[in-house]
Amino acid sequence: MSASTTPSSRPAVTEREAREVAEAAREQHWRKPSFAKELFLGRFRLDLIHPHPLPADEAAQRGEEFLAKLRDFVETKVDAALIEREARIPDEVIDGLKELGAFGMKIDTKYGGLGLTQVYYNKALSLVGSASPAIGVLLSAHQSIGVPQPLKLFGTQEQKERFLPRCARTDISAFLLTEPDVGSDPARLATTAIPDGDDYVLDGVKLWTTNGVVADLLVVMARVPKSEGHKGGITAFVVETNSPGVTVENRNAFMGLRGIENGVTRFHQVRVPAANRVGEEGQGLKIALTTLNTGRLSLPASCVAAGKWCLKIAREWSAAREQWGKPVAHHEAVGSKISFIAATTFALEAVTDLASQMADEDRNDIRIEGALAKLYASEMAWTMADELVQIRGGRGFETAESLRARGERGVPAEQLLRDLRINRIFEGSTEIMHLLIAREAVDAHLSVAGDLIDPGKSLGEKARAGANAGVFYAKWLPKLVAGPGQLPATYGEFKHGVDLSGHLRYVERTARKLARSTFYAMSRWQGRMESKQGFLGRIVDIGAELFAMSAACVRAELLRSQGDHGREAYQLADVFCRQSRIRIEELFNRLWTNTDDLDRKVVKGVLSGTYEWLERGIVDPSGEGPWIADATPGPSQKENVHRPIR
Repeated sequence: MSASTTPSSRPAVTEREAREVAEAAREQHWRKPSFAKELFLGRFRLDLIHPHPLPADEAAQRGEEFLAKLRDFVETKVDAALIEREARIPDEVIDGLKELGAFGMKIDTKYGGLGLTQVYYNKALSLVGSASPAIGVLLSAHQSIGVPQPLKLFGTQEQKERFLPRCARTDISAFLLTEPDVGSDPARLATTAIPDGDDYVLDGVKLWTTNGVVADLLVVMARVPKSEGHKGGITAFVVETNSPGVTVENRNAFMGLRGIENGVTRFHQVRVPAANRVGEEGQGLKIALTTLNTGRLSLPASCVAAGKWCLKIAREWSAAREQWGKPVAHHEAVGSKISFIAATTFALEAVTDLASQMADEDRNDIRIEGALAKLYASEMAWTMADELVQIRGGRGFETAESLRARGERGVPAEQLLRDLRINRIFEGSTEIMHLLIAREAVDAHLSVAGDLIDPGKSLGEKARAGANAGVFYAKWLPKLVAGPGQLPATYGEFKHGVDLSGHLRYVERTARKLARSTFYAMSRWQGRMESKQGFLGRIVDIGAELFAMSAACVRAELLRSQGDHGREAYQLADVFCRQSRIRIEELFNRLWTNTDDLDRKVVKGVLSGTYEWLERGIVDPSGEGPWIADATPGPSQKENVHRPIR
């Protein structure tokens, strides 16, 4: 096969068909309120998040007791340097986590799990992830997107009784969706599940199977052909990894997270009982997306841990390191970085805890909040880690092992940067998250006016859509003109020494401005708006900042009311909001003043070879081989590197 070809089994999918598959998989209705959805519509529903929701006393006590045990374990049993050096989590550490119940944190107690809330599950991931991000990924991939969560949401009672006790104590699970030529476009999924009596027969190859090398149980997404008695479509299955025909062909290595067990898994004529199908045929993508609504919150949890560690190292190092007669922290160029890290860490914890508690209460639809938390935390944590490396200077670029070898404290700042980089890609890249959130944010508009901009609709359908849109916008647009954010006394309960009320008034005013900008863009570009990815990304980033500002203020007031560093919390929230407002104004400016059109022209030139002369004067150290590996179904030709831990 040449480098430019792809396996013939790959479904040929048009752009429209790909969009239709993604659209069919998303939740179509809003049965519960959503703070973030309202924010994008210009409505600041502070009542949905304030007073800040709190876990029940019993849940908090159970969570705190487990955190104490987990802290003792990671402090005494986890050697982070060893994991980084050997690129593997020792089996005895994994066994110890199993005995501790860490693999069953999110599993109900009636199935042998710990039954922790989302709040305490995330706190546990932050704690263990601070010791070793690879362990955080191991536990998260197992519970956030692996077998436990899909079964909790969509599994039958029989499936829960069969698999959840195993996942709680002994078995490791993984989630398999991505393929060598399929990333964020699942319409091109090539792995098949052919019905055969009471079984399905799986064939295909899955890539980047986090936990796949050591997993006992897999959630596999495969395409069921439509046939008599079978609706068909992308479908989810629980697969035993020791089934005949399952081969882990490779353990992948990465720039960071060196201890994760991520591989390539091939299925050849693997028989899976129909009883192992999760949900109905064709529900696979919906199951995946619904699982990720809360599953994505594990990434913000790891980012919170990273921020806290960055702050600790920045504080200790900047006080000890002197230049030009004073500690470097007292130089404004360094001090501004420390302030950014402190304020942003406070905000990320506020966002993560708020979204997690909202998930626990289940009073709100958090599909946008969870996605915003993942998007915002992954971007801001990367920036914080980069600033820490800069603060550390040459020592930030030096490995912890090298630092130790020459007699200094082994601070793994460069490792943190490498470990965090994948968060901007994991579970929805930043670019895909922008599009996913933008689609949800404009759902109300598309519900009433979507047919107007759909080229496939008839004139009659467009006329009816126009009438419906006229009614909706006649009521909605006038409400974007004025609001409580223009009244000086609004949100006065957030004024205690430091005044946060002005920031909340800013959020209210800016939410209306954001909604007006979105409406104007839809009016201007209509059906072409879906191609304006730069614009949509900035709209989403503004919404993320407004959500973070809201969460920071609400958390500061909660801590003040509890007598828990309230004064300091108000200070951090104030600084964060002021920094956030600067970023928001820059984003608004770039909505209409940017190089998006010019960028598209340059891209066309690059792809056509117009600028190929610019590449002269170098050598390319890349190895030979196709850009995308051959994933043609068939028996494996490689050794099975599956390594179950028992």
